[in-house]
Amino acid sequence: MAVVTKLPATISRFTDAPLASTVKRKVAAYARVSTDHEEQQTSYEAQVTYYTNYISGRDDWEFVKVYADEGISGCSTKGRVGFVSMVEDALAGKINLIITKSVSRFARNTVDSLSTIRKLKEHNVECYFEKENIWTFDSKCELLLSIMSSISQEESRSISENVTWGHRKRMADGKIIMPFGRFLGYDRGEDGKPVINEAEAEVVREIYRLFLSGMTPYSIAKKLTADGIPTPAGKKTWAGSTVRSILTNEKYKGDALLQKTFTADYLSKKVKKNNGQIPQYYVEDSHPAIITPEVYETAQAEMERRSGCKSRYSGVDILASKLVCGECGSFYSPKVWHSTDQYRRVIYQCGQKYKGAHRCTTPHFTAEEIHSIFVTAVNDMLRNKNEIIANMHESIAMISTDELEKELAAAQDEMVLLAHMVESLVTENARTALDQTEYNRKYNALIERYEAAKSKREDIEKQIADVHRRVQEMERFIENVRNLGAVSEFDAELWGLLVDRVVVNGKDDVRVEFRK
Repeated sequence: MAVVTKLPATISRFTDAPLASTVKRKVAAYARVSTDHEEQQTSYEAQVTYYTNYISGRDDWEFVKVYADEGISGCSTKGRVGFVSMVEDALAGKINLIITKSVSRFARNTVDSLSTIRKLKEHNVECYFEKENIWTFDSKCELLLSIMSSISQEESRSISENVTWGHRKRMADGKIIMPFGRFLGYDRGEDGKPVINEAEAEVVREIYRLFLSGMTPYSIAKKLTADGIPTPAGKKTWAGSTVRSILTNEKYKGDALLQKTFTADYLSKKVKKNNGQIPQYYVEDSHPAIITPEVYETAQAEMERRSGCKSRYSGVDILASKLVCGECGSFYSPKVWHSTDQYRRVIYQCGQKYKGAHRCTTPHFTAEEIHSIFVTAVNDMLRNKNEIIANMHESIAMISTDELEKELAAAQDEMVLLAHMVESLVTENARTALDQTEYNRKYNALIERYEAAKSKREDIEKQIADVHRRVQEMERFIENVRNLGAVSEFDAELWGLLVDRVVVNGKDDVRVEFRK
């Protein structure tokens, strides 16, 4: 009969180290809290203290470090600096064992969790999850980790959906959410609602005033930077895009458009611009206004006007920004004559005057001449102010979008009908075996009709918006001139508010076109 003798293992199958070895395992811990709230901070500090004492108290362990991430979600390893640093150190041989409170602290993403653990195992690095009592060198750990990671991921999805639902419910109720830490002009009040920060509000008003006087967002940004005014985020250097966002944010007139963006994926936390994928809510008079609605709407109209200019708009000079050559349609630009002698002066001439084969014959002007033309034009207009206002009121009363509204309703009805027809066709094809060539022909024809109806609806909506904008411009013009008296000298702000453009046809043919 054969004799079997058991030879006990002397080397660890996981680390290749002798089992009787007195070499200490290099142990690190990982702690994470997902928010910056005070109660979570307490939890974070408690985790760090606990693991420092726990690891240092073992004679067979050598304490390496407690790696930690504060205020970071576990849905992805992206942005988790402490976690990434820990894995890099482990792969470099600086760590043999990683201890974590639970699987959900390690990662809420099943793929990230398993792939990271497998990579660590390949480099003989073990992980231990206290709550679940899982050691990753255990043969059963893969199944347990898959289950626990999936549960954590599902929990994360549920939390994300609950938070999203809460945000959208508040929006539907008209409760605004404002990032006070980087929003210029407002502070969080005792009741959580926005209150005006007067010092910052003056900066906002100055931005609107400078823009309406002719400056561009870029030139305003340069001025604010030179003046040493901090940005909404507290930085020293302003960007033109920051100024533009202030000029186009409806919150400064006391209204709020809610849900401009949305989180497309709870794992990646990727935020997308809401172009109609989910509902938006517009709340009027939701909080105190820093600028009047009239000034805000004037700024939007001015921004649209500049974007439609034939040549590139320049905000370096408030006069050049509105002077237009009657021959070629280009803006005038300032030129310096006799720059090095006593006869030095600045004149304004067509920016394309000496470019190309065609030479514009329109004349040049000095700033004083332009000032005088503007003052004369305003006073001429004010002599007939009452008549002009009365005529504009009559014009506004005659403007109607009734026919356009009927056309819009018809286009919308047609879209609904076509959508039902497409749905019926698809359902029929799923239930019965239709000729696919004929099915595709009908389907494509319906889709083509639907797209045509959609394009028509969008065109009608644009026409209606143009009519409403025209009415608003006329009403703003009436408001601007109603209480205006005779003008004795050039006023830059008045120039920005009243003048649409100044067309130069000749020395004695300069036409000032007011906004109306």
